[in-house]
Amino acid sequence: MEYVYAALLLHKAGKKVDEASVKKVMEAAGAEVDTARIKALVAALEGVNIDDVLKQAATVAAAPVAAPAHAPEAGKEKKKEDKKEEAEAKEAAAEGLGALFG
Repeated sequence: MEYVYAALLLHKAGKKVDEASVKKVMEAAGAEVDTARIKALVAALEGVNIDDVLKQAATVAAAPVAAPAHAPEAGKEKKKEDKKEEAEAKEAAAEGLGALFG
């Protein structure tokens, strides 16, 4: 996960996400550097628009939740459904980012 953070930091700073840059960030953070993982990350990010991916993930995570119904039992059921939907949305976002960053 720290490799993904390094790539996101570089992207946010407007720097190119390449092997040398990711390695420098990892070293600066005092983390162990695995060049194979860096190569895999950089290869996975090739041709990916990180801004678009982040916008899509934010949209899924921030989906609005409907207000519960007036009846107490219906409200409880609605809350359960909302929590389940929210958990599913978070899982989907995590899976999408996981696929993106390897």
